[in-house]
Amino acid sequence: MTSYVAYLRKDKGSDYGVEFPDVPGCVTAGHSIEEAKAMAAEALAGHLQMLLDEGLPVPAPSDMDMLAGDPHRGDAVMLLVDVSPDLLKAERVNVMIPRHLLGRIDAASGGNRSRFLAEAAEEKLAG
Repeated sequence: MTSYVAYLRKDKGSDYGVEFPDVPGCVTAGHSIEEAKAMAAEALAGHLQMLLDEGLPVPAPSDMDMLAGDPHRGDAVMLLVDVSPDLLKAERVNVMIPRHLLGRIDAASGGNRSRFLAEAAEEKLAG
């Protein structure tokens, strides 16, 4: 299971807010700690899926020790939020591609065939 560190904080008169230092822009909140934790798992999975759908890199999770001195943490409590390994798991496939086309793919991709083919598929499927 992959886990991302989340910062949980609560100001007087507000809900519990959650943010992810490794995933900028991924924020959520809940009325209770339990609800905030559940919303955090949902927000993180949705945000990472959006990155994958857009062909953007998924940031690697930091461990708590790396973030212990983070000045942006302030008085927030750190907690771990799990992400299903299936969400981030690549799947090996066997495809048949004409040799001349494979040479063009290699030249255009800088040697990363998988990324090139995934980005081409995303572009084709989006449009």
